[in-house]
Amino acid sequence: MITELRSHEYYMQHAITEAKKAFKRDEVPVGAVIVYENNIIARSHNQREMLLDPTAHAEMIAITQASAYLQNWRLNKTTVYITLEPCAMCAGALVQARIENLVYGAKDEKYGACESVVNLVNDLRFNHQLNVTSGILEDECSVLLKQFFLEKCRSD
Repeated sequence: MITELRSHEYYMQHAITEAKKAFKRDEVPVGAVIVYENNIIARSHNQREMLLDPTAHAEMIAITQASAYLQNWRLNKTTVYITLEPCAMCAGALVQARIENLVYGAKDEKYGACESVVNLVNDLRFNHQLNVTSGILEDECSVLLKQFFLEKCRSD
């Protein structure tokens, strides 16, 4: 099987597509995809409102899907693409899942737990750290979030 190498932008576009699904469902527009051997094995978007579950973040759902796909809770050699810097809960889950690489779009200055507020994914006190790449399609990711919250403010 020949697999084609694809760019960070390619995979982030798929995460943005997931974020747009969340937007249409009146969820905070965050999307995530997990890639293994250059193939997307999981994709999701925020579903907190729909599931009435505070843990139903895009990353958490994608981790569950990827674990089922690989039949292993250890997601070694995977890369997660997320439109927004993960929060503490999701950053902790990425470390626990042993994901190798994290690529995200927009920084989260209020809740970001990978660079902005704290850096859980590279804390040497944990037994696993992630390679982090930030700012991929940042403007597109940020605009989607800003548009969502602007519409929320207008409707209130």
